[in-house]
Amino acid sequence: MSDLQWYQYVLIGFIFIWSGFVRSGLGFGGAVLALPFLLIVDNQPLVYLPLIAVHLLFFSSLTVIQNYRYSYKHGVKATIDWTYLRKALGVMIIPKLVGVFGLIILPATLMSAIIMGIVSIYAISYILNKPFQGGHPFVNVGLLMLGGYVSGTSLIGAPLIVAVFSIYVAKESLRNTLFMLWFILVTIKMAAFIYFGVDLQLIHHLWLLPCAACGHLLGLRFHHHIVNTDSRVFYRVLGVVLLVTSFVGLLNLA
Repeated sequence: MSDLQWYQYVLIGFIFIWSGFVRSGLGFGGAVLALPFLLIVDNQPLVYLPLIAVHLLFFSSLTVIQNYRYSYKHGVKATIDWTYLRKALGVMIIPKLVGVFGLIILPATLMSAIIMGIVSIYAISYILNKPFQGGHPFVNVGLLMLGGYVSGTSLIGAPLIVAVFSIYVAKESLRNTLFMLWFILVTIKMAAFIYFGVDLQLIHHLWLLPCAACGHLLGLRFHHHIVNTDSRVFYRVLGVVLLVTSFVGLLNLA
């Protein structure tokens, strides 16, 4: 990332602010709603995924700690559903590892095309207000396995995984359980990056982590607002933006 123009660095900084905002505001989506923009600025998935992974590790653990402190102070129950978390991980772990291996060996252009394609599907579901839904045992297993694989390749499996977790995990435990899941999944991915000698871009955390932190703080305020309002309009607008971005990204790859 050392050969970019100054305006590309500015754009990347703003995208990481957006990533932090989405991650803490919605509880998921920091990667899926940032990667398409990053890949348009600079088409190097293996540069940005380690950066996003470290941010996920840091902010997921921070958010869980903050939620526990808030819950303890206000006498509100906030726990992690370890029982369902272990069950889901048992389904997701093999597809996750297969996805990570695919990320390491696939060409950057093909990987970017896959990411843009997946994000386009998410965008259409947001626009039509038809989110992925689990319920039937076979559908749940399929969504978790696909979510694990997509998470392994690109860290954007959250919408598939949340569709199942939101059914079986109590509302008061869902946010903490999801953040703990992200922490575990990203830890696996980071271990693979280190094993295969992928550059973790550690020097760029000095300025990108503060950017994500600014977005994180804004997202915490937004979370309290969106919980008490109808978020369908927000998701539709977000879906349109993502669909256009993915389309532009695919055109650039052509």
